[in-house]
Amino acid sequence: MQTPSEVAFTLDASQPVLTHTRSMQAESGIVPHSHPRGQLLWAAKGILRVTSEHAVWVVPSTHAVWIPGGLLHQVSSETAAQTRNIYIDPSFAIRENEKAVIMLKMSPLMREIVLKLTESANHLSKERIQRLGLVALDELDALEPLQLFISSGDDPRLKKLISHIVNHAAQNEPLDVLSRRVGASVRTIERLFKAETGLTYRQWRSRFRLMNSLEHIVNGANTTTVAHQLGYQSVSSFISAFKSLFGCTPQEYASRKG
Repeated sequence: MQTPSEVAFTLDASQPVLTHTRSMQAESGIVPHSHPRGQLLWAAKGILRVTSEHAVWVVPSTHAVWIPGGLLHQVSSETAAQTRNIYIDPSFAIRENEKAVIMLKMSPLMREIVLKLTESANHLSKERIQRLGLVALDELDALEPLQLFISSGDDPRLKKLISHIVNHAAQNEPLDVLSRRVGASVRTIERLFKAETGLTYRQWRSRFRLMNSLEHIVNGANTTTVAHQLGYQSVSSFISAFKSLFGCTPQEYASRKG
């Protein structure tokens, strides 16, 4: 497990935005942590998973997550990923009404600002970094929020089971095996899923798989291939489920990635 960047703990109102880049190997992660600066976490490449106390976000490169300062969270990556992070000093009021992690649709402008700040910082004057940082704050406030997450519940057994699924997303262990991992019966786990996430285990797993499909979709993967990888009996049933969750077909989603 890697550790969070030191810049996330730097308090300095004269530096409204500080940046950090990170290369993450497949199946790697960062220890659970919090920091005083708010964080916009974006993967220029790869797909990330962000876990808070009660929910999990699967974040493709078309999206980012806003993590308010002081909020405990963990970041992991199933595939190799390149993260580009900007950290906002708490003296600047950004997305004040959002007290929890939230997924955001990355705009082309925000993407270019983040890339400029993170990849060209050594060649920019402090004054220009400050000016770009202020533009970043304005654009960050305007990014479209999306209610795309999966609940992880409160029961320790359920949280442990969901954590295992999230950190081993490529595996496809049956529910009886997963239940034994956390010392509970299948019936108990099924009851906990419904009571604490509002979804049956099958519904929850389907939602998680659909969210994992985003990176493959935006990278041009064939819809038929993705549907079969996710275990759908037909392409049409996958497209229907995808549209129900994301409001568009996989092809339409891929066309919006820029």
